[in-house]
Amino acid sequence: MSARVFSIRDFAPRTGQYSLLVSELPGRGVQTLGVLLLDSENDELHVRLRRDWDALASREDAEVLSELEDDLALQSREEGGRAVLDRLEDWGSGSIRVTDREAVTVRNFERTLSDLYRQHVPAQVLKFRTHLPKYSLTVAAGPFLGNREDIEAEDWIETPADLRLDENMFVARIQGHSMEPRIPDGSLCVFRKNVVGSRNGKLVLVRDSELADEKRFTVKRYQSEKITTEDDFVQTRIRLESLNPAYPSWDLDEDSEKYQIVGEFVRVLE
Repeated sequence: MSARVFSIRDFAPRTGQYSLLVSELPGRGVQTLGVLLLDSENDELHVRLRRDWDALASREDAEVLSELEDDLALQSREEGGRAVLDRLEDWGSGSIRVTDREAVTVRNFERTLSDLYRQHVPAQVLKFRTHLPKYSLTVAAGPFLGNREDIEAEDWIETPADLRLDENMFVARIQGHSMEPRIPDGSLCVFRKNVVGSRNGKLVLVRDSELADEKRFTVKRYQSEKITTEDDFVQTRIRLESLNPAYPSWDLDEDSEKYQIVGEFVRVLE
């Protein structure tokens, strides 16, 4: 497979158009349901809708609304984003309609869509159903290492609909280049505490007890080597690896308290 050659144009800002999808359902007042962001150059419609439908509509209407984001995305792929947005503008009913389009400068459509969503959509926080708590890494180590229950989140971050949430998960921002390109510097990431099963090959959040503040945390790939005995497997080597070859990897001494595995990397949010 040949490598793609990038040009300056790939990173140049472009102009997109966005509209808000709003509803006025009986007894509910006017509600903003989500954001529609049109990439005119590629004729693609990026859609992000809220998911707290039970708080916005009757059960029957909520069932219909819960399918709307996937339906609009499918229509965009089949017909083109501009045609879908045109139809919403022409056929919008009194109960669901779109606002007038507004221009927006875009470098990354997914990031811009997330920014517009946070700016315009007042989604209800459904803890560990649609949102995860955000901590600084220093604070996050409290619940993970000490099982503390008294720490309040800095914020609650809405996650993508395809991510199944549980109460062992949290969000934090990772600084550094050692795991690029998979985890870009400054990425907002999801982690899971209480990792069970084999860690081999997984990306893990590591705490260096000899450093201070945020510098003590890093993400590395956990690699273990084992030998087979008559009764079991015995680990002979554990290595913490950087994905970026410009940064060091090292072996982990299980008897040392210098490094502690405090969670498993799940995915990058931004």
